This record gives sequence, structure tokens and C-alpha cells, in this order.
Amino acid sequence: MDERDDLTARPAYGGAVHGRVRESLERAVANYYDDREAASHWLEQAAAAAPNALAVYFARYKFHFYRKQLAQAETAAREGLAAAAAQGSFPADWRSLTAQSAVWSPAVGPERFYLFSLKALAFIRLRRGDPEESLALLAKLAEIDPADQVGAEVIRALHQGAADAA
Repeated sequence: MDERDDLTARPAYGGAVHGRVRESLERAVANYYDDREAASHWLEQAAAAAPNALAVYFARYKFHFYRKQLAQAETAAREGLAAAAAQGSFPADWRSLTAQSAVWSPAVGPERFYLFSLKALAFIRLRRGDPEESLALLAKLAEIDPADQVGAEVIRALHQGAADAA
């Protein structure tokens, strides 16, 4: 995960969770390096206890990404995007979003999580060998988040580095 970062409280990560969900996520993080099977179990427990908690989607896609399970990371990211869109009452399909689809700036709550997860999906698609979709995701982010509140420029720089190396 993110070196034992408090993924249960940071807004980009889906906001605070409490009780059993928080405990499950903390145990997943604590077990990530030493017992990945236990970490996976605790993520499943968190998802069962709070199936729509955005922090759980974040934890799932980070967990799978760091384990190089990119298909599972992508699934979790896309599910998180759908959940954030439902919670924020804006279209789930990123292709149909506009600057007016939601309050993107300042982005808080589901909107911020959506932007952050769209950036994550762009990185996942790049790592999975689909630079075209990754660039399309980044273009959409530039359209709806021109202030780049979630740091999508980092992924754009990776694209540029790959293009320069080719």
C-alpha cells in the first residue's frame, strides 16, 4: 500500500471510514508486506462491511496495483469510479463528463475521489500497454480539472518520457 499511509482519512482516498471498516483497512495495510493473504482477507472484510465506501475501492486498486495484478487493479478503479459518480450524482462514464457535470473545483468528496481515481486508471492503462486510452483519460482530466488538483501531470510526464525514449 502506501507505506502505511492513513488511507482511511485523506480526501483523495475516499474520506474517513470508521469502526470495523477502518479496522479492516488498517489490518490490510499492516499485513501488506508480511502476509499478503491476510491483507487480501482484510480488504475483503472491509468491502463486505462497506461495499460503497470509496476508501475501500482506493485500497483495493492500490493493493492490486502494487502486487502487479493490473487487471484486478483496473476493475477496482473502474468500480470506484462508478461508486463515486453515483454518490456525486454525475455520469459514471468519464467520456461523457464536462466541466459542468459536477463541482470539480474545488473538488471534494466523491468528485475529488473520481478525479484521483481517473488519474490512477490512466496510469493503470499505461502500465497495461494502452497508451491511447491513458492519454484519453488524461485529456478528460485536463478538461474537467484544468487546475490539476490531483497531479495528473505526473502521468503525462511518464507518457512524454516513454515517447522520448522510443
